[in-house]
Amino acid sequence: MASTSPALSVSKLDFPFLSSQRNITFGKENLHQVKMPRRMSKFSGFESNGFILFSSLSGQIGEGSFPSPEATANNNAPEVQVQSRIWNWRGYSIRYQHAGNRGPALVLIHGFGANSDHWRKNIPVLAKSHRVYSIDLIGYGYSDKPNPRQFGESSFYTFETWGTQLNDFCIDVVKDEAFFICNSIGGLVGLQAAVMEPQLCKGIMLLNISLRMLHIKKQPWYGRPLIRSFQNLLRNTNVGKYFFKTVATPESVRNILCQCYHDTSQVTEELVQKILLPGLEPGAVDVFLEFICYSGGPLPEELLPQVKCPVLIGWGEKDPWEPIELGRAYGKFDSVEDFVVLPNVGHCPQDEAPELVNPLVESFVARHAALSASISTAT
Repeated sequence: MASTSPALSVSKLDFPFLSSQRNITFGKENLHQVKMPRRMSKFSGFESNGFILFSSLSGQIGEGSFPSPEATANNNAPEVQVQSRIWNWRGYSIRYQHAGNRGPALVLIHGFGANSDHWRKNIPVLAKSHRVYSIDLIGYGYSDKPNPRQFGESSFYTFETWGTQLNDFCIDVVKDEAFFICNSIGGLVGLQAAVMEPQLCKGIMLLNISLRMLHIKKQPWYGRPLIRSFQNLLRNTNVGKYFFKTVATPESVRNILCQCYHDTSQVTEELVQKILLPGLEPGAVDVFLEFICYSGGPLPEELLPQVKCPVLIGWGEKDPWEPIELGRAYGKFDSVEDFVVLPNVGHCPQDEAPELVNPLVESFVARHAALSASISTAT
């Protein structure tokens, strides 16, 4: 399904580290539209705390409620505590966050240049009924950042490495099978992990998965030598370090986030610092340059046919980096049960519109956790 595409500029690379009313559309063949205001408690035509999600699978797929302000104020239940921990993986220190002690396990996987803090608006909510883990992929966040040059000619920062890390995390830390909730390149990581160890993954939600438009297979033959030359320039000269230096500033990070967030009011100083500070850690520049020069590896359209678990795709329709017109093609794969359009949302829906993403995650997980339970009971 890959097609020849013109080379994109560096500013269009898929990572947040560079640079009202919502309509939600569900389904592949029979599309249903639901007007959903930014604050769900004002959902017209229903009780103030109601929400309903629709799917091409069977029409209505989930129904539930958001707590009203009064209920929230009177709720004496203790707040969910999010803990930051370190996991030793093959001699490397890996930072992850954890909350919740009951329900299905969820592992949240960030995109390029981001880290587990990009899920800070999701973890406490989802942890009320799930065991939630958010991991810093090796090379990002506050996980170790080994120099890629120490591995010689072998590439270290690949989807195979991160897929292996994710599966080992499920075995060593989660100690259970899990649902993978992924954003951007984290979607490739989740898919790769599910292909490598299918028994560990119960389902995958892909939020604006990277189309990998700079992949070598998606470039015209005459542009490939130029791309390789540019990658060598970045990786092997001071040009790359200078480029990183211009990007790793509060102003640049803010500008880049404002490109990929449709609602720029969500680009707060807190968010800028959450993205920027880990990027100033020793070794971050080498990881950054290594990945933007990584134009090989798998494509989503190569992994989706191999996945055995259910997949749900959510797409912020205002994503300037990953056009929804191209993303819709992924909804045609047999493994994808639904393609959900998130109108007026950009590249990072989990952070820009958590009030839409969190119930979508809960519905997807509840549906398949219940299905697994019924199958187990029947057998």
